[in-house]
Amino acid sequence: MTAEDVVNLDTLLRSKEHDHGGLGTIRAHRLFSRAGGSTGAEFVDIAVLPPGTSIGRHRHGRDRETYVVLDGTGVMYRDGAEFRVGTGDVVVNRPHGEHGLVNDSATDLWLLVFEEELSDDPAV
Repeated sequence: MTAEDVVNLDTLLRSKEHDHGGLGTIRAHRLFSRAGGSTGAEFVDIAVLPPGTSIGRHRHGRDRETYVVLDGTGVMYRDGAEFRVGTGDVVVNRPHGEHGLVNDSATDLWLLVFEEELSDDPAV
């Protein structure tokens, strides 16, 4: 492996203002996007929510979006309930459900997000 093979996230993260109508500006990068017609995750993102920012409450269609808190703490909203999340927590956001996340702490909240489109076939 050479130095050219290593990329630091700070060089990849881009500003996203008012993500899903949220507060302030978060930083994010899409690590992976599924190619059309292939199987697996639709995308894998990394996001950093600075103190006082949020991913606004929003809904998706027939997909399941999972948040993995890599570092930090915040308040998660999911389907009418609010609860604290912190490093190591995994939150599965159900299809058609409403969800959002606020960083109410004094440090950055690092988040891995991946989305999986679900099949119309209930047997799958």
